[in-house]
Amino acid sequence: MLLPLPDGEFKAYLFDCDGTITDSMPAHYRAWQAALGEWGAEFDEDLFYGWGGRLVVDIIADLNERQGLRMPVAEVAARREELFQAMLGEVMAVPGVLEHIEKSHGRLPFGVVSGSTRESVTASLTALDLLDRFEVLVCAEDYARPKPDPEGYLLGARLLGVEPGDCLVFEDTDLGVAAASAAGMASVRVPPPWER
Repeated sequence: MLLPLPDGEFKAYLFDCDGTITDSMPAHYRAWQAALGEWGAEFDEDLFYGWGGRLVVDIIADLNERQGLRMPVAEVAARREELFQAMLGEVMAVPGVLEHIEKSHGRLPFGVVSGSTRESVTASLTALDLLDRFEVLVCAEDYARPKPDPEGYLLGARLLGVEPGDCLVFEDTDLGVAAASAAGMASVRVPPPWER
Protein backbone atom coordinates (compact mmCIF):
# COMPACT_ATOMS: atom_id res chain seq x y z
CA MET A 1 0.00 0.00 0.00
CA LEU A 2 1.66 3.20 -1.23
CA LEU A 3 1.22 5.95 1.35
CA PRO A 4 -0.65 8.96 -0.07
CA LEU A 5 1.49 12.08 -0.37
CA PRO A 6 0.37 15.68 0.12
CA ASP A 7 0.05 17.86 -2.95
CA GLY A 8 3.17 19.69 -4.04
CA GLU A 9 6.38 19.45 -6.00
CA PHE A 10 9.03 18.31 -3.56
CA LYS A 11 12.77 18.48 -4.23
CA ALA A 12 13.90 16.13 -1.43
CA TYR A 13 12.54 13.49 0.93
CA LEU A 14 13.61 13.32 4.57
CA PHE A 15 12.83 10.16 6.54
CA ASP A 16 12.82 9.27 10.19
CA CYS A 17 14.37 5.79 10.56
CA ASP A 18 12.86 3.63 13.33
CA GLY A 19 9.17 2.99 12.75
CA THR A 20 9.30 4.90 9.46
CA ILE A 21 11.82 3.23 7.14
CA THR A 22 12.36 0.22 9.38
CA ASP A 23 9.54 -1.64 11.08
CA SER A 24 11.81 -1.83 14.11
CA MET A 25 9.71 -0.53 16.97
CA PRO A 26 8.64 -3.99 18.23
CA ALA A 27 12.30 -5.10 18.27
CA HIS A 28 13.31 -1.87 20.00
CA TYR A 29 10.67 -2.47 22.65
CA ARG A 30 11.92 -6.00 23.30
CA ALA A 31 15.49 -4.66 23.58
CA TRP A 32 14.31 -2.00 26.03
CA GLN A 33 12.46 -4.61 28.12
CA ALA A 34 15.51 -6.87 28.32
CA ALA A 35 18.00 -4.08 29.08
CA LEU A 36 15.81 -2.37 31.68
CA GLY A 37 14.83 -5.70 33.22
CA GLU A 38 18.47 -6.21 34.19
CA TRP A 39 18.08 -3.14 36.45
CA GLY A 40 14.56 -3.81 37.72
CA ALA A 41 13.08 -0.97 35.67
CA GLU A 42 9.69 -1.05 33.96
CA PHE A 43 8.73 0.53 30.65
CA ASP A 44 5.06 0.22 29.72
CA GLU A 45 4.44 -0.36 26.00
CA ASP A 46 1.99 2.56 25.76
CA LEU A 47 4.60 4.87 27.28
CA PHE A 48 7.26 3.45 24.92
CA TYR A 49 5.16 4.38 21.88
CA GLY A 50 4.11 7.67 23.46
CA TRP A 51 7.77 8.60 23.88
CA GLY A 52 8.59 7.63 20.29
CA GLY A 53 11.19 9.97 18.82
CA ARG A 54 12.84 10.81 22.16
CA LEU A 55 16.55 10.26 22.72
CA VAL A 56 17.54 7.00 24.42
CA VAL A 57 19.55 8.80 27.12
CA ASP A 58 16.60 11.08 27.94
CA ILE A 59 14.27 8.08 28.27
CA ILE A 60 16.65 6.33 30.68
CA ALA A 61 17.09 9.50 32.74
CA ASP A 62 13.31 9.98 32.95
CA LEU A 63 12.75 6.34 33.93
CA ASN A 64 15.38 6.73 36.67
CA GLU A 65 13.55 9.77 38.02
CA ARG A 66 10.06 8.24 37.77
CA GLN A 67 11.06 4.93 39.37
CA GLY A 68 13.63 6.16 41.89
CA LEU A 69 16.43 4.21 40.17
CA ARG A 70 20.08 4.96 39.48
CA MET A 71 20.66 3.09 36.24
CA PRO A 72 23.93 4.16 34.59
CA VAL A 73 22.60 5.93 31.50
CA ALA A 74 25.48 5.21 29.10
CA GLU A 75 25.74 1.56 30.18
CA VAL A 76 22.00 0.88 29.82
CA ALA A 77 21.93 2.69 26.45
CA ALA A 78 24.82 0.58 25.17
CA ARG A 79 23.21 -2.64 26.42
CA ARG A 80 19.88 -1.73 24.79
CA GLU A 81 21.68 -1.05 21.50
CA GLU A 82 23.56 -4.37 21.72
CA LEU A 83 20.31 -6.27 22.29
CA PHE A 84 18.57 -4.40 19.46
CA GLN A 85 21.35 -5.07 16.96
CA ALA A 86 21.16 -8.78 17.78
CA MET A 87 17.54 -8.66 16.52
CA LEU A 88 18.22 -6.84 13.23
CA GLY A 89 17.80 -10.04 11.22
CA GLU A 90 14.08 -10.02 11.99
CA VAL A 91 13.48 -6.33 11.18
CA MET A 92 11.77 -5.52 7.87
CA ALA A 93 11.20 -2.29 5.95
CA VAL A 94 7.83 -0.54 6.27
CA PRO A 95 6.14 -1.52 2.98
CA GLY A 96 4.41 1.77 2.10
CA VAL A 97 7.59 3.74 2.78
CA LEU A 98 9.85 1.27 0.96
CA GLU A 99 7.70 1.70 -2.16
CA HIS A 100 8.29 5.49 -2.11
CA ILE A 101 12.03 4.94 -1.63
CA GLU A 102 12.18 2.54 -4.58
CA LYS A 103 9.94 4.71 -6.77
CA SER A 104 11.81 8.00 -6.19
CA HIS A 105 15.41 6.88 -5.61
CA GLY A 106 17.67 8.59 -8.14
CA ARG A 107 14.97 11.14 -8.95
CA LEU A 108 15.10 13.03 -5.63
CA PRO A 109 17.80 13.25 -2.95
CA PHE A 110 17.01 11.43 0.31
CA GLY A 111 18.13 12.05 3.85
CA VAL A 112 17.51 10.37 7.20
CA VAL A 113 16.82 12.49 10.29
CA SER A 114 16.75 10.25 13.35
CA GLY A 115 16.89 10.54 17.11
CA SER A 116 18.85 7.28 17.13
CA THR A 117 22.64 7.11 17.06
CA ARG A 118 24.56 6.88 13.78
CA GLU A 119 25.64 3.37 14.82
CA SER A 120 22.02 2.25 15.18
CA VAL A 121 20.75 3.95 12.00
CA THR A 122 23.65 2.63 9.91
CA ALA A 123 23.17 -0.91 11.26
CA SER A 124 19.41 -0.85 10.57
CA LEU A 125 19.73 0.49 7.03
CA THR A 126 22.61 -1.87 6.24
CA ALA A 127 20.58 -4.86 7.44
CA LEU A 128 17.83 -3.88 4.98
CA ASP A 129 20.33 -3.13 2.17
CA LEU A 130 19.07 0.47 2.01
CA LEU A 131 22.02 2.49 3.31
CA ASP A 132 23.18 3.50 -0.18
CA ARG A 133 19.82 5.16 -0.95
CA PHE A 134 20.48 8.07 1.42
CA GLU A 135 22.85 10.91 0.63
CA VAL A 136 22.66 12.31 4.15
CA LEU A 137 22.29 10.81 7.64
CA VAL A 138 21.47 13.22 10.47
CA CYS A 139 21.58 11.28 13.75
CA ALA A 140 21.30 11.99 17.47
CA GLU A 141 24.91 13.11 17.80
CA ASP A 142 24.58 15.64 14.94
CA TYR A 143 22.18 18.09 16.58
CA ALA A 144 21.66 19.54 20.05
CA ARG A 145 17.87 19.86 20.32
CA PRO A 146 15.83 16.68 19.70
CA LYS A 147 12.41 16.49 18.04
CA PRO A 148 9.97 18.29 18.29
CA ASP A 149 12.61 20.96 17.73
CA PRO A 150 13.13 21.45 13.96
CA GLU A 151 16.95 21.55 14.20
CA GLY A 152 17.52 18.03 12.82
CA TYR A 153 15.22 18.51 9.85
CA LEU A 154 16.65 21.94 9.06
CA LEU A 155 20.15 20.45 9.13
CA GLY A 156 19.04 17.63 6.81
CA ALA A 157 17.65 20.13 4.28
CA ARG A 158 20.80 22.26 4.47
CA LEU A 159 23.08 19.24 3.91
CA LEU A 160 21.00 18.24 0.87
CA GLY A 161 21.09 21.82 -0.43
CA VAL A 162 17.28 22.08 -0.52
CA GLU A 163 15.06 24.77 0.98
CA PRO A 164 13.01 23.47 3.96
CA GLY A 165 9.71 24.24 2.24
CA ASP A 166 10.74 21.99 -0.67
CA CYS A 167 11.24 18.94 1.57
CA LEU A 168 8.71 16.21 2.35
CA VAL A 169 9.13 14.40 5.66
CA PHE A 170 8.09 10.80 6.41
CA GLU A 171 7.46 10.34 10.16
CA ASP A 172 5.75 7.93 12.53
CA THR A 173 5.66 9.96 15.76
CA ASP A 174 3.87 13.08 16.99
CA LEU A 175 7.23 14.59 17.98
CA GLY A 176 8.60 14.01 14.49
CA VAL A 177 5.57 15.47 12.72
CA ALA A 178 5.78 18.51 15.04
CA ALA A 179 9.48 18.90 14.19
CA ALA A 180 8.72 18.78 10.46
CA SER A 181 5.95 21.37 10.83
CA ALA A 182 8.22 23.64 12.88
CA ALA A 183 10.81 23.38 10.09
CA GLY A 184 8.19 24.52 7.54
CA MET A 185 8.05 21.10 5.87
CA ALA A 186 5.09 19.05 4.70
CA SER A 187 4.90 15.57 6.18
CA VAL A 188 3.46 12.11 5.67
CA ARG A 189 2.33 10.26 8.78
CA VAL A 190 3.48 6.62 8.72
CA PRO A 191 0.92 4.49 10.59
CA PRO A 192 2.04 2.21 13.44
CA PRO A 193 2.21 -1.56 12.83
CA TRP A 194 -1.26 -2.25 14.24
CA GLU A 195 -2.88 0.23 11.80
CA ARG A 196 -1.27 -1.11 8.64
